[in-house]
Amino acid sequence: MESHLNPPGSFDVTDHPVPTGREEIWRFTPLKRLRGLHADAEFNRSAIKASWNTPDGARVQGVTGDEARSLRGISGLVPNTRFAARVLAEVPSTLLVDVPAEVELAEPLVVQLDGHDVTNTEAGHVVMRFGAHSKAIVVVNHTGSASVAAVVEIVVGDGADVTVVSIQDWADDAVHLSHHQALVGRDATYKHAAISFGGDVVRMDANVAYDGPGGSAELLGLYFADEGQHIEHRIFADHNAPRTKSNAIYKGALQGDKAHTVWVGNVLIRKVAEGIETYEENRNLILTDGCHADSIPNLEIETGEIAGAGHASATARFDDTQLFYLQSRGISEKESQRLVVHGFFNDLIRKVGVPSIEERLLATVEAELAKNVLKEVQ
Repeated sequence: MESHLNPPGSFDVTDHPVPTGREEIWRFTPLKRLRGLHADAEFNRSAIKASWNTPDGARVQGVTGDEARSLRGISGLVPNTRFAARVLAEVPSTLLVDVPAEVELAEPLVVQLDGHDVTNTEAGHVVMRFGAHSKAIVVVNHTGSASVAAVVEIVVGDGADVTVVSIQDWADDAVHLSHHQALVGRDATYKHAAISFGGDVVRMDANVAYDGPGGSAELLGLYFADEGQHIEHRIFADHNAPRTKSNAIYKGALQGDKAHTVWVGNVLIRKVAEGIETYEENRNLILTDGCHADSIPNLEIETGEIAGAGHASATARFDDTQLFYLQSRGISEKESQRLVVHGFFNDLIRKVGVPSIEERLLATVEAELAKNVLKEVQ
């Protein structure tokens, strides 16, 4: 049975017309600012420098030819967008992160992608493959100036415990269009954290499906949009196996004129997915006038035999009661606002589970606040 949350896909690029903006999955995205990445911009491979560490037990390398081609669609991804189909069809090589079965990485594996030319549109394909009962944390860090379309495929073996963190800390002129697709094995645990601060336009799809019963997925997101920025996050949890779990929590803050964020949460519970549990939550905090946050949770259920399903969405300004409480104890208005924002993000930041990343995120939130809310704080 096809679902409006799961439109049919195709590896054939010609099956995907160039989006016009009238399509449901593109209606919020400013297509004119994507520099043709969604359409037919030429893909080059010269403006982003990639580097990484290689913890004991892991393999990280670029692969080409038959090996690269065999990895395309390994996560079960069948592209339902033109840009994803083009990436899989046209990129000549794949960056492979391989963690064999039973291996536990002693430290996070960090892939650094640094852009140097925003006028050079390019594409990338990354595959992360984690063997049965492995345990690993992978961080993908995006910085600099770039215009990039990317597909990231993640395969989590049976019983594995995997965390993938993707940080979009681009320069103000960057454009990033990406699709992350994960396949979670039997009784495996998967955590995905999407963190977006920089860039002119950032749009990320973070999808998950299951390769057996008992798999669990935690989808986390944190974003902070400034003047003129467009940050868009979409998730799709496809419960295609019984006794699986998904829990999505995304939080965002907005400040500055025409700052725009979009969150779309799609959860599909198929007929075979009896005994599943799912919950999705999105919270947005408006810090100044002139901002706009769109938040759309969708839940489609094809069986009544489930353990639980729900969603929540809220967009609001500062809580006057919280501010009054802090100011009544001698704390200035601006400092009170700062404390409220940190409190808003703090529990989510702690869920990321990578101490070095948590410290960095707290510092980045402080830097974002300094651009607007804390201007007058000495």
